[in-house]
Amino acid sequence: MKATRTTAWVLTIGGLFGLTAALTLTIERIELLMDASYVPSCSLDPVLSCGSVMTTDQAALFGFPNPIIGIVAFTVVVVTGILTLAKIELPHWYWLGLSLGTLLGEVFIHWLIDQSLYQIGALCPYCMVVWVVTMPIFIVSLSQLVDRDHSSKIPRLLLEWRWTILAVWYAIVIALIGIRFSDYWASLF
Repeated sequence: MKATRTTAWVLTIGGLFGLTAALTLTIERIELLMDASYVPSCSLDPVLSCGSVMTTDQAALFGFPNPIIGIVAFTVVVVTGILTLAKIELPHWYWLGLSLGTLLGEVFIHWLIDQSLYQIGALCPYCMVVWVVTMPIFIVSLSQLVDRDHSSKIPRLLLEWRWTILAVWYAIVIALIGIRFSDYWASLF
């Protein structure tokens, strides 16, 4: 199934940003393990604080730091983006697998968003980069499964409105962050 140029670029650029964030988080976590007094570069204030997030159980849900999952997953996304930029046609099963993988990533990330907002009470800037890029990666990988010529009306409609859906999705997450930390934001002014 041939990918559009938009899909190719979203996968490549989004994957590179996600991979960079995952690698940076992994390096920061190693630094923190080697020196407990180390302050990660992304610990900016009480709310924007990777250090607060990295030391929680949620940051290593499967027994190892979550960014290691990101390193593997975003590498696959970058390779997929590069293959599609090279106009290599990938089979339907590949796009199905990528869509399933990104769906699982979205479920995990939204659980982490919930944990960051309502359990940990802090936001990790590098983690938020991962949140931001995973959403369009999911949308474009899923859109590859829609046959633009022969699909029923609902999948074509979702495909047509995918960028609006993404904008609303971002707005909801931003609103949740704004509401959760509104007292802190108000104290800054």
